Amino acid sequence: MDIDFIINTMSLKDKVALCSGKDEWRTKEFPKYGISSVMMSDGPSGLRKQLGKGDAIGITKSQAATCFPYESIAACSFDRALIGELSTAIAEEAGAAGVALLLGPGVNIKRNPLCGRNFEYFSEDPYLAGELGAAYIAAVEKKGIGTSLKHFACNNQEYFRMNSNSIIDERTLREIYLTAFEISVKKGNPSSVMCAYNQVNDIFCSDNKYLLTDILRNEWGFNGFVVTDWGAIHDRSMAFEAGCDLVMPGGNAYGEKDVFGNVRRVVLSEKRINQSVKRILNFIEKGSNTLKAQNSNFNIDYDKHHKIVQRIAEESAVLLKNEDKLLPCDINDIAIIGRMAENFRYQGHGSSRVNPTKVDTILSLLPNIPYAPGYDDEGNTTDEIDLFNNQLSKSVIINNTAN
Repeated sequence: MDIDFIINTMSLKDKVALCSGKDEWRTKEFPKYGISSVMMSDGPSGLRKQLGKGDAIGITKSQAATCFPYESIAACSFDRALIGELSTAIAEEAGAAGVALLLGPGVNIKRNPLCGRNFEYFSEDPYLAGELGAAYIAAVEKKGIGTSLKHFACNNQEYFRMNSNSIIDERTLREIYLTAFEISVKKGNPSSVMCAYNQVNDIFCSDNKYLLTDILRNEWGFNGFVVTDWGAIHDRSMAFEAGCDLVMPGGNAYGEKDVFGNVRRVVLSEKRINQSVKRILNFIEKGSNTLKAQNSNFNIDYDKHHKIVQRIAEESAVLLKNEDKLLPCDINDIAIIGRMAENFRYQGHGSSRVNPTKVDTILSLLPNIPYAPGYDDEGNTTDEIDLFNNQLSKSVIINNTAN
């Protein structure tokens, strides 16, 4: 693909159109210029390639894939190599499914316990989050699949997440909120960075030149493209000026019309649009080349991937205090109480929800252990708990509560 020739040939209308998505998950194709469409899909803890039209909030069913432990769990391993195994496996499944870009990892810092994405962020510690983010990215990119580091930046709360304003002084911004992104970009070299919904110091991230160009590109040397979080675009003309390249899931006629008018009035330089087009085309070319060879590069062994899941869970288990030498315990001294032993919560919801190829339940792994649901569908406890406590006074109770 002769990218410079294509840019010189394309009309302004087509250039602007290329910079917004075709649908929920794909870029636009332009056969007359030799530009194909590539697909992206949610991660970061398992592929969520949706079947049919798709949506960004996890309603539509997705293709079966391995469900890996979330970053909040995997980070407890403190193991870069293990994170690399996790993301390599996800990359293999993505490639086999024709997905060119994984939307992850997330390295925002956990600062608010009510943040709806805490389960898919690595850590409260910037260094740990950055190192594991870099390991994740490097392993995926090595397979030829792109990554999208998210959510840049300071997207740490759920309340008014779409338009909140993070007022942060320079030192705090650098030492806490940007450190994980900086390490991930410099060491991992992601194909893309996803800008967040919120404002940082009164400027929306999609329009924030200080974040997207001055810091991300000029200081850190990032040479990939910036994609919006789904629906995070604020002002399309300002976004082009700031260095925001691709709008997902797609633009709107009003925003594009505004861009055309600003170019005519020389308020917005077409050069800025050309830069975005070039960055997007560079990725489309890379993604297309990788997926052409997918049959030979991506032979999926789901059983092997499931064993990786188990090893990550084991390596990430943390024993805080072995009080009264509770462990190790005799298998005969265990009882299980709680309906979640039958249908337990093993992943978050929304855009991270994976349709798992396999799920190991507590009851399937411990079939001969005494079990009682303990509560009804309304969450009301039953007499079974008292019965078990009386019969098994020396037992370890694995209590799966409703919350």
